[in-house]
Amino acid sequence: MRALAPAAIAGTLAAAVAVGVAELVAAAVRPESAPLVAVGAAVIDATPGPVREFAVRGFGTADKAVLLSGILVLLALFAAGIGVLAVDRPRWGLVGVGGFGLVGVAAVASRPAFRLVDLLPSVVGTVAGGLMLLRLRRPLAVAVSSGAEPSDPVEVTEPAAIDRRGFLVVGGTAAVVAGASGALGRIWQGVRTVAARSREAVRLPRPTSPAPPLPARADLGVPGAGPFLTPNASFYRVDTALVVPERAAERWTLTVHGMVDRSLTLTYQDLLGLPIVERVVTLTCISNEVGGEYLGTARWLGPLLRDVLAGAGVDPAADQIVCRSSDGMTIGTPARIALDGRDAMLAIGMNGEPLPVEHGFPVRMVVPGLYGYCSACKWLVDMELTTFGAYDAYWVSRGWARFGPVLTQSRVDTPAASSRLAPGRVPVAGVAWAQHRGIAGVEVRVDGGPWQPATLADQASLDAWRQWVFWWEASPGRHTLAVRATDGAGALQPERRSAPFPSGATGWHTVTVTVG
Repeated sequence: MRALAPAAIAGTLAAAVAVGVAELVAAAVRPESAPLVAVGAAVIDATPGPVREFAVRGFGTADKAVLLSGILVLLALFAAGIGVLAVDRPRWGLVGVGGFGLVGVAAVASRPAFRLVDLLPSVVGTVAGGLMLLRLRRPLAVAVSSGAEPSDPVEVTEPAAIDRRGFLVVGGTAAVVAGASGALGRIWQGVRTVAARSREAVRLPRPTSPAPPLPARADLGVPGAGPFLTPNASFYRVDTALVVPERAAERWTLTVHGMVDRSLTLTYQDLLGLPIVERVVTLTCISNEVGGEYLGTARWLGPLLRDVLAGAGVDPAADQIVCRSSDGMTIGTPARIALDGRDAMLAIGMNGEPLPVEHGFPVRMVVPGLYGYCSACKWLVDMELTTFGAYDAYWVSRGWARFGPVLTQSRVDTPAASSRLAPGRVPVAGVAWAQHRGIAGVEVRVDGGPWQPATLADQASLDAWRQWVFWWEASPGRHTLAVRATDGAGALQPERRSAPFPSGATGWHTVTVTVG
């Protein structure tokens, strides 16, 4: 087999055309139908919990981009091999392209919210990639080897030499087609964001029960520490959605069914007709490491969950609420906790705005005191009352704990780890949280010495974090600062370190700094 490098390039360019065309067609169908996205989602679903935690810990919110980049690299390598194979055996090259197309079709079909039209991007992309592979093969002008079959669809009879100019022309055309179709697909997806347009038209109602005004000292204003309320643009996002699900508020519905007296289907306007409350709540991801940043506090607006379920009449034997996202994600929430009187809500607003699309627009769940994986379903469209014995939701089926109460934690925000400080009076400050129990005290110690009380900010809500500050007389040298909290029930934050999997991280947060 000759001309291996150009043949490998031909295979890679054909794959690029297939991906680009599929992206363009997916923009016309829906972004979730793109085969690259579907394969990535299938990989996420098949990834064990500890491995996923390793990815989140190593790459943070860039984990999705890293995953897609890895898939593209593997695709390019296999496509290069297909290109080499196709030089003398075009039939087998087409079989290879078809095999990749089948992988895309299978991945798309495996998605929970699959529709038959979702197969179109994979099919059209595969056809485009196969045709481009055959077209790129011609300029290589390699005589059919003795091992080639006479029935191969393309038989080249020119001498065994590369038509370099022809290959460059066709290859350049392939690169342009791949890049232009992929870029147009992405642009089209951005232009056709029905959710963004719908969100702009939403006018949030005034709450019938507004959140109490924040205490004057809820935010200590210490330089280097974050604000009490987290801006929407800075609010953490951890989910499995490689593309943000799109749903317009005017076409949104919520189905409530299962172990209820009567099934309900509610519209967005139906929700607006219920009493609307506003509450300040801190959300925390179970993936948060000790001292991590996967938490934030916002003003949430929406009807209470118990008011929504009242019309359905919940069977007392139902101990789980399975919430489903428009992309098929399932979140299992303990019914007893969600309905015990806390301000669990179906949020439609966040910090005075309609929910951002990436945070669940039009509607999401917010249940204070539970980690997000078992309470904070985004892009909510379905609620089933059932039992834990009858159904394991997405994360529970992957080994995470069935119940996810937020553990008592605290964090040093300033000074930052490994920073260099001037000697003198230094503010050591951060936040502590134990949602639905509140924070009763925070202590700091220096270099393993005695624990000393920090000054607490005023408590805005039992469901929100609490800022703290400790004024430290810093002396020259290398020092280690540690923090621990006591929650409102009197429980002390444990010292023992544990990983987030399967029920949340524990341990004291420490930072080491240099003074002088």
